[in-house]
Amino acid sequence: MRTETFPAQTVISLLREKTVAQLDEILAEFSSASRRTVCRKLVAAGCRSSYSHCGRFYTLDELAAYDEHGLWSYQGIRFSRAGTLLATAVGLVEQAPAGCFAEELGRILQVEVRNALGQLVRAGRLGREKLDGRFLYCSPTPQRRERQLRARRLLLAGGPGPAPPERGEERVRQAAGRLLGVLDERQRRLYAGLESLRHGRGGDSRVAAQLGMAPATVAKGRRQLLSGDYQSERVRQPGGGRKALEKKSPR
Repeated sequence: MRTETFPAQTVISLLREKTVAQLDEILAEFSSASRRTVCRKLVAAGCRSSYSHCGRFYTLDELAAYDEHGLWSYQGIRFSRAGTLLATAVGLVEQAPAGCFAEELGRILQVEVRNALGQLVRAGRLGREKLDGRFLYCSPTPQRRERQLRARRLLLAGGPGPAPPERGEERVRQAAGRLLGVLDERQRRLYAGLESLRHGRGGDSRVAAQLGMAPATVAKGRRQLLSGDYQSERVRQPGGGRKALEKKSPR
């Protein structure tokens, strides 16, 4: 019987320690296994490859704070719940009520998508129609594609569309302020840490500015979330908080 040369738990422990690891780092830990075997075992162990940086980085789903699009960025390295860039692009275009122009999808994914979209169209996984001098990418299913085209034509004609970005951001800030008002100190710190993880590189400073908190506090919440090093039954660590006042006699 062939000896197992790729213990999955070792890889999981490595990723929990580093959050994100490059494939070459993982290969160095398992020099006896081939590159193909390692990549296959990583998927079997529940690891997720990046859709940016040519898929050279890996993480665990349990560490990723995916946003509403199923995306997560860590120090500029981008991951998707759908997996590859191609699968992610298909999912986002299918879900878009009015389809997607390439530049819109690029802003969401933060990578160049034109080559990937062309490949998906040639493979029949996405449809494409020219509107307003640009290609609109839409569902390959005729009925769904027609609904997306109608919705996009309405938007281009000045019909009702989504709220302006600045208005939506202001509503989010107001809602976040109301939420922070009902959280205790530890919960606010952990919430800020989660938002920092969603932002990726530079998230500590951006979230601190948005929520009116110190960057060090946001960073602490982020580290605690990643390590699980926080106590659910206490707001502060033992000994924390203001010291008790003592009565002293005139002498």
